[in-house]
Amino acid sequence: MKDQQPKQHQPKQHLAAIDLGSNSFHMVIARIEDGHIHILDNLKEMVRLGAGLDKNGKLSKESRTRALSCLERFGERVTDFPEGSVAAVGTNTLRQAKDSHRFLQKASEVLGHPISVIGGKEEARLVYLGVSLSLVAEGGKRFVMDIGGGSTELIIGEDFEPQHLRSLNMGCVSMSREFFRNGNLDKKCWKDAGIAAHLNLRPVRRYFQKVDFRSATGASGTIKAVGRVVNRLGLESYSITLDSLYRIRDIMIGAGNLYHLKLPGLKSDREAVFAGGLAVLIATFEALKINTMQVSDGALREGLLYERLGRIKSEDTRLKTVISVQQRFQISRDHARRVSKKAHQLLTACEKTWNLRLEDAELLHWASSLHEIGLAVSLSGYQKHGAYMLEHADLPGFSFEEQVWMSVLVRYHRKKIAKNLCRDFSKAEQQKGLRLVVLLRLAALLHRSRKEETAVIEEVIADDKGLTLQFAKGALIQHPLQLVSLEQEAKHLQSLGFELRFSS
Repeated sequence: MKDQQPKQHQPKQHLAAIDLGSNSFHMVIARIEDGHIHILDNLKEMVRLGAGLDKNGKLSKESRTRALSCLERFGERVTDFPEGSVAAVGTNTLRQAKDSHRFLQKASEVLGHPISVIGGKEEARLVYLGVSLSLVAEGGKRFVMDIGGGSTELIIGEDFEPQHLRSLNMGCVSMSREFFRNGNLDKKCWKDAGIAAHLNLRPVRRYFQKVDFRSATGASGTIKAVGRVVNRLGLESYSITLDSLYRIRDIMIGAGNLYHLKLPGLKSDREAVFAGGLAVLIATFEALKINTMQVSDGALREGLLYERLGRIKSEDTRLKTVISVQQRFQISRDHARRVSKKAHQLLTACEKTWNLRLEDAELLHWASSLHEIGLAVSLSGYQKHGAYMLEHADLPGFSFEEQVWMSVLVRYHRKKIAKNLCRDFSKAEQQKGLRLVVLLRLAALLHRSRKEETAVIEEVIADDKGLTLQFAKGALIQHPLQLVSLEQEAKHLQSLGFELRFSS
């Protein structure tokens, strides 16, 4: 009998997921071993970022200080984590905040890893991913709900695929601030909150009522808190029902004020926002005719972990999205591949000198893959149409920042380049943006004939002032269109302080 060979294990690695919510910040640490996620640590702090957002959409100094202090502590835990192993995202409050870009720059420095803001539908998609992978697989459609501090996500899906995603602009913090001021819990407060929640649900109510979902699952702070209270009151053992919600509401009305409220299972750090979250949950049960709801341990953070694990295993949602967009808008994949390949060749030669990172290479690839999306609208000014589409579309897997960057690259991949690429970008980001734009412009320019053949580049040299392209001997003479285009491009870039030098 031959000796059995020992099983080869993949090396262990660690991932972290951070959710910068409107009410609290959460971080989960996990070990990836043989393709599986093992949770090692959970950290949570009540930051109340949403409470610091004023009517003008600006974050108060106090809320920013609380947030940065929390992220500094989180940063200590992930200080040795390599680039790309920490997924940190902001949700509703940072979507609304007008000064979020500057805050995120400082926050990313403090954490030691980049932080991005995701849209409501992307948040809903990640919530569903986290929930579906934490529950036993079952047949039929599943309804998933997550009540955050500033938004509520509703999802219909089947197995691990979300099919209908909605994000509503109401959450436990915003509802509590508006309808339960000073801890008031009387009947009028509940009536007003219920009406407001039903109005928010009205646009989506009909669709969700029509779907015959087999189960309803709730995730995150409010619903988990309600589940604990329901259990501690002895109303239900393992689920939440509408009657149990009414019972909790009656107890709160009887207390009259938050300061007199004593609910078993309700933690002190959740008390201030519990009423608003409960009002949203009751209205959702009523509007969508939900009978019972189970509570999931998985949510946005777990979804982030599985999403990042998918990228490590080359199962990137963004790739699926790009392919889907190419098919939907009839983008030539052959030409997109040519342009992307050339852009990557140029970037590889420049990345060390220009200090370009993996995410820069990815953005250049996505933008190259979609740079002709605007042709679906019109040939005239198609770069402008494409930029608008990429900035405002729902693109699963992409953050707001990634979409803005792609939009900028596509907007300026031809014709004139604005001196100020984006007013929210810092000087360093403006410089990096211009360099990526130049690489995409050159890749598109060199393949203007839409053929594989192009003037052969033998050497690319990057420096602080610009870029030098050394073509094969006689190559540009054989491609006169490319020669003229390069001469025009060099003149245009010179007006922006960028030197494009070439010779053959």
